Amino acid sequence: MSARALPSSTPAAQGVDAAGVLAFLDALDAAPTIEPHSLMILRHGHLVASGWWAPYTAERPHLLYSISKSFTATAAGIAAGEGLIRLDDPVISYFPELDADIADPRSRAMLVRHVASMASGHETDTVFEARERDREDLVRGFLLVPPQRDPGTVFAYNQPATFTLSAIVQRTSGQSLTEYLRPRLLDPLGIGEVAWLCDRSGRELGFSGLHATTDAVARLGQLYLNGGVWEGERLLPESWVAEATRSQVENAGVMPGDDWQRGYGFTFWMSRHGYRGDGALGQFCIVLPEHDAVIATTADTWDMQTVLNLIWEHLLPAFGPLPLTGGESADAALAERLAGLALPPAAGEPAPPEEAEAWSAAAFTPDGGVCGPLPKLTSIDLAPGTDGWTLTLTEDGHPLHARLGDTGWTVTEGPVPTAVSGGWTDADTLVMDIAFLETPHHLDVSCSLKERTFTARWRTEPLHGRSLRAMSAPRVSA
Repeated sequence: MSARALPSSTPAAQGVDAAGVLAFLDALDAAPTIEPHSLMILRHGHLVASGWWAPYTAERPHLLYSISKSFTATAAGIAAGEGLIRLDDPVISYFPELDADIADPRSRAMLVRHVASMASGHETDTVFEARERDREDLVRGFLLVPPQRDPGTVFAYNQPATFTLSAIVQRTSGQSLTEYLRPRLLDPLGIGEVAWLCDRSGRELGFSGLHATTDAVARLGQLYLNGGVWEGERLLPESWVAEATRSQVENAGVMPGDDWQRGYGFTFWMSRHGYRGDGALGQFCIVLPEHDAVIATTADTWDMQTVLNLIWEHLLPAFGPLPLTGGESADAALAERLAGLALPPAAGEPAPPEEAEAWSAAAFTPDGGVCGPLPKLTSIDLAPGTDGWTLTLTEDGHPLHARLGDTGWTVTEGPVPTAVSGGWTDADTLVMDIAFLETPHHLDVSCSLKERTFTARWRTEPLHGRSLRAMSAPRVSA
């Protein structure tokens, strides 16, 4: 958890109509394609609303996917301010050991500003081709993929571009991104522990893989809203903030969704309102200079445009002049609602008494020998306990233990924190929802006692293709 709490205020005191926030929460709950995990709203530098849908909690890190890019770009901005990197330097100049390998003139003409703005000259994401060309060094693989166009002339959302930017910061600073950012950004902002997925050589991915709290996302947005200043101290060059948050390259017609067609800065998307950092499946850092506001969310949804549509529909009209008079009752109603946010547990009843003994010794194998997108999940075992059931999922010989209680969500801490809900839909069928609490992802599991088989499928498949035992923030002890 962050070392210092953000300044807080009632919504009305900062000109925020709590009724609009309540309407937004109602809309989220009514949207069948959206599972919200957290929400934080800052106005005039004050936290006016925050809530986590149980079993998710404020202190737990969450996989941010591509909001990682915004932290990487911030590191690059700090490095530029310290003179470690320059936007108009050729990328190849930072990797002299690759000079003889990179012959394509467009690859050699690629500048730091081009990889910061997804304008490397490639027309599509190069991540798979780059890995095929060099499985050990993604920077080399990326530079070996010839751009189809001149750098700076075309947008393509390109993971190796941001990885290369992060590698430049790590190369010039002699530190990992986290080590570099800790005294320069994370500690000054009051951001606690973060964790980042790394490549085979130990370099942080940069383009994805950062696990941090929603609070960390909100603080980053507030720093940019403040023009790079935090509590009177300049952490980020003002010139970098200005460049990062304006369109560096046009992207109309390239990406789906109205809010992905309005230009791209240095890892920030231009929106119909303000600008934002995005992470797959509903992770947002939205900065609204015209309203002096920041909105941070985490979620599990492919329908990210609808999340933004609901924000524009309900939250924007809620931002008015301050103070807002007569809002005390709405403020109280909102505070009560935020304190009680919870995801509905999977439906099910306690174990049927007539089959309790059979379920107590049950072990299950994959239905038909295949387990959807989890071919290595080979067995599921159940064992009764004093307050529910112990669930053991074995994948590639490695067991993962979780607990299923009689009602609601049952949280299991440990190397891979989970929450499980569900129960028996009939004497023969057990259905469970397994939430991996440091990621957006859920595993839907169904076990058949009659067949002694199970099915297990991701609700939204993890983008990094990790094993179950790695579905958490990386830990030093791992």
